[in-house]
Amino acid sequence: MDAHEEPGTAGAGVTTGVLARRLGISPTTLRSWDRRYGLGPATRVEGRHRRWTAEDVAMVREMCRLTAEGVPPAEAARTAKAQAAAAQALAAGAGAAAGPAAGTPVAGSPFRPLAPVSEPWPPADAAYEGPGSAETAPETLAPADTPSVEDSRRRCRGLARAAVRMDAEAVQEQITATVEAYGLLAAWEEVLIPTLRYVGRRWESSEDRYVEVEHLLSWHISVTLRHAYARAAARNRTADTRPVLLACLPGEQHTLPLEALTAVLAERGRRVLMLGSSVPVEALEATVRRVAPAAVALWSQSRSTADLPLARHLAAIRWGIHGARTRSHVLLCGPGWGLRSDPDLLRPFGLADAVRIMASAGRPGDDAPVASEGRVQESV
Repeated sequence: MDAHEEPGTAGAGVTTGVLARRLGISPTTLRSWDRRYGLGPATRVEGRHRRWTAEDVAMVREMCRLTAEGVPPAEAARTAKAQAAAAQALAAGAGAAAGPAAGTPVAGSPFRPLAPVSEPWPPADAAYEGPGSAETAPETLAPADTPSVEDSRRRCRGLARAAVRMDAEAVQEQITATVEAYGLLAAWEEVLIPTLRYVGRRWESSEDRYVEVEHLLSWHISVTLRHAYARAAARNRTADTRPVLLACLPGEQHTLPLEALTAVLAERGRRVLMLGSSVPVEALEATVRRVAPAAVALWSQSRSTADLPLARHLAAIRWGIHGARTRSHVLLCGPGWGLRSDPDLLRPFGLADAVRIMASAGRPGDDAPVASEGRVQESV
């Protein structure tokens, strides 16, 4: 069995929940791509979990790669489906001699897929379309750690309405209840970010009438994340030899995604140093040299703040005794990095993948964090 394959999936394909975790995207996004573009499993068994075959997975990976490069989702889906059909025809004609479909990463290869550039955690094409929007019914027997589409939409609608009413008590109650019900990671991906995105769209389309709503919602989410971090840090006092470092680049004021990463890492027992917004270059370099972090996450929301030379410089800093010197793993997080990449830098697919990389960095057996299923990783 593949090291990343869950029990009960061998030979039968994987479920939507398993595939979503492998790719570091939301199950809602996969269902949305299936509903909108027909980018779903080729074989469906009535009344049972849908299963994604290796060919289906390759097609979805190509979709992720193309959208990451800025290709519109509809065009990316057509291309991914055409390449999947061509690969199947080639396999039928050449048998086992046929290679993987174009654009499909191969374990151990230097291929480094890029994250969607229009939106960080979760990916840009998440299915949520605002309170009250229609959605295909969720799969039956969904994984226990994946909220149903119906429930997550209900919570999104309730939270958005409370925010629009400027009902601070109700906003805080609903955020707290969602985190308690889903856990931090799923609450962020399935409810908090979709609701923030919806409110942001309302603000952009209504001549700034909803800016106070977005600020209220962001503040209460931040409060919840910081409280979760404080509780977890007090409870999980670990003996990690090195912490992980999180910081926004100079001029970058958007801290909320890093606050989510901080809280989830603390829950997993990782020591975290969160420096917050707009950290000067000198301070970043001094901190890396002083604390020798196992990993460094650099957040950039817009291209104007992304500084690839700085990221490379931080990744090149080495320490330790002669003959055993090491350096930090540096993660490029956020949509501001665009399509830029570097063989020495990591690009998480999303929050879940960033958590996986940073939670394992610097611990026994860590050589270099890799992408899902063994590939060097990608950005948030």
